Amino acid sequence: MIRWPENYRPGKTAVHVSNEMEMQEPAETVWAWLVRAKLWPTWYPNSQNVTIEGGGSDLMAGSRFRWKTFGVTLDSKVEEFVPTERLAWSAHSTGVDAYHAWLIERRPSGCHVLTEESQNGLMARLSNTLRPNNMSIYHQLWLEQLLAKAKTGLPPSCSCASRPAPSPLSFWAT
Repeated sequence: MIRWPENYRPGKTAVHVSNEMEMQEPAETVWAWLVRAKLWPTWYPNSQNVTIEGGGSDLMAGSRFRWKTFGVTLDSKVEEFVPTERLAWSAHSTGVDAYHAWLIERRPSGCHVLTEESQNGLMARLSNTLRPNNMSIYHQLWLEQLLAKAKTGLPPSCSCASRPAPSPLSFWAT
């Protein structure tokens, strides 16, 4: 179960999406790809320009990072960090106040990954009105791409100068 801060609880926000997937890969491998945020743009086409405050390539407890998704530059902070189990961050920009959480549960054959996001704000409402399934579609793609990367094993050490991933759904982002 996601541990929602009060102002982001589903039902109290303008926007909420939930996606999940069974993965036949170890939780440690899935986690390693998920927290290696500097590499997101190389495999998740809806992320760009990920910069972690203080440098580095991996998210950690309390990390602050700036990145672009859905065409919006967000200032984010890791709010929950339990290695191989829980990751959540807040994200803020003009008209967007969001909370994105990930839950990884070990299973005998791998793990179950749940990702949920709740958003408040005018831009969040407007985007959801104009493209009501957009966030759900891209979160599903994030899960699918996360699984594909986990199947390759642990992520490489990060120089993070790799090219961005091509966008199979680029028409959804406009």
